[in-house]
This record gives sequence, C-alpha cells and structure tokens, in this order.
Amino acid sequence: MLLEVENLSVTYGDIAAVRSLSFVLDQGELVSIVGANGAGKTSILNAVMGIEPIRGGKIRFDGADITHLPVHERARRGIRVVPERSRVFPRLSVYENILTGVYGLRKKVDVPARLKWLYEIFPRLEERHDQLASTLSGGEQQQLAIARALVSEPRLLLVDEVSMGLMPKLVDQVFELLRKLNKELGLTILLVEQNAMASLKISDRGYVMEVGTCAYEGAAADLIEHPKVVEAYLG
Repeated sequence: MLLEVENLSVTYGDIAAVRSLSFVLDQGELVSIVGANGAGKTSILNAVMGIEPIRGGKIRFDGADITHLPVHERARRGIRVVPERSRVFPRLSVYENILTGVYGLRKKVDVPARLKWLYEIFPRLEERHDQLASTLSGGEQQQLAIARALVSEPRLLLVDEVSMGLMPKLVDQVFELLRKLNKELGLTILLVEQNAMASLKISDRGYVMEVGTCAYEGAAADLIEHPKVVEAYLG
C-alpha cells in the first residue's frame, strides 16, 4: 500500500468532521472520496497532507508512519496537494508559480526538462509563461495549480474539489487530464469531489462520505450502479 489511513478522526472544537475513517490507496490507483458539502472530504486531505492536526488515528505513507510529520516533510517524501479553488499566487507569473513547487525539495529536479513536459500537457501555460497568475481564467488557474504540484515529480497527488467554480466544458477537460495522468503516466491520485459521477467515472475505487463517516465503499463502477448512491449523489 502506498497510503494507509487508519481510524482517522478530525475535530474542530466540539464538532467531529471525520470519525474513525480508514482507507487505503495502492500505488498507481486513482481513488475518489465523494460526498456532499460538509461531509469531511477536505478535512481528510488536509489531514493526509499534515495541514490539519488530527484527533486520532494513524497515517502511513510507503510503509512509514507520517502521522506526526510536518507538511514540508510529507512534501519531501512525495506528497503534493492541488487545493480547492486553485489558490495560485496572484502576483507571481505562471513560471514563478510553477517554480514554487520545487522549493525546499531535497531531491534534484531537472526543472527545464520538467517545464518542457508540463508545457506539452498545458500549452496555454506556455503561452502565458510570463503572465501574472491573477490575469488567468479560472480554468487556466486550475491548470497552473496542477502544474505546480506536478513539477516536483510527486508520488501521490491529492486533489481537492477540482471542479469547483469551473464551467462544465472545463470540468470535463480537467477530469480527462487527471485520468490521463493516472492511466497513462501511472500517477497515484486521491481525489475528493462533490461531483460524484465525474470523479467515479475516472476512478478505480471510491469512498462515499456522509457526515464524517464512510457510508459506502468499493469499485467505482459498482458505486455508480449502487441504488442508494445513485439516489443520494448521482441523481
């Protein structure tokens, strides 16, 4: 297992956002965690990345216990996050934003070669190489956030609500990109999404969250056909 999360609990004051959640992620898998707003999805990603302190549980990455490691140490081990609503640095150029993805890394990254590869995937970013991130469209900012995470050659990509705020056409493009990164390049991805149908369609497996707990889990194809999942989330 690349990622093992055991009995994870996250609280905010007296509110339990995540309660005794366990899940796993194999190398090369694309796994979705879906559910309504407030189900605890983003709290799960923040806990895995170390952004959010946990109340209880264990997190292991590639066999090592990382439960108490700070964010930068998890990043150095190869975990990267694409945050909700892109969150790029607006006053930095596209190029400068991408370079922040290799800041503080111990390993040597061939940045020119990596940039060439990224610009082949995101030709719009190459066109806007010197442009301030604040001047990009929403879809372009989402591309930039993904490129910033990929420049460091991550082993695990955490993706938070990638479809939020995007037009339907752009949503399709972003999900297709994630599918290609996983299926064609072998990148391991943990995706949390309100758009259950779109995310499960590109996933190997899925977990359906309801108010901090996992209500259903299994192969993505099975969840898409599950009557209660269809009724509650897929319409």
